Amino acid sequence: MKRIALVGSSGSGKSTLAMDIGRILDIEVWHLDAILWKPNWTLTPREEQKQIQSQLVNQESWIIDGNYQSTLDIRLEAADTIIFLDMPRTLCLYRVLKRRLMYHNRSRPDMQADCKEKIDLQFPKWIWEFPSKKRPQMHQLLMDLKMDKQIITLKSPLEVKMFLADMQRPGVK
Repeated sequence: MKRIALVGSSGSGKSTLAMDIGRILDIEVWHLDAILWKPNWTLTPREEQKQIQSQLVNQESWIIDGNYQSTLDIRLEAADTIIFLDMPRTLCLYRVLKRRLMYHNRSRPDMQADCKEKIDLQFPKWIWEFPSKKRPQMHQLLMDLKMDKQIITLKSPLEVKMFLADMQRPGVK
């Protein structure tokens, strides 16, 4: 595992898992939210997003977390390992609401400095609909990838904990 893409619903734990894996493997972590959002929640134009991600995936090793469907193919094609956090939507919603309270009126560590934590009405709806609208697309994308990729699906916090524990055992990395 040298080029790792983490995908999943908002609130699934992508950023936290990316940081944990980065510490274990000593690989640099890139949070797309921190890179692609400019101050005051201005999204980087799509062509620039593609350029940024193309540069990131050309590095020898990396961990990139984030969905960004329109540029997902760049990361998935370049990755040797793809981790899909397929968490229950109620857990994802809970985590997003908790995060909103924790970072009230300030930016998260995995976010651009001038993007204060917020939730608009569409965000919980997107999370709630992820299992029916986005999960099938994600499964299809992962099934269509070449056989030389390691694809890991984690469906609960316990599975994440066990995965990280396995990574820390000698000889597993």
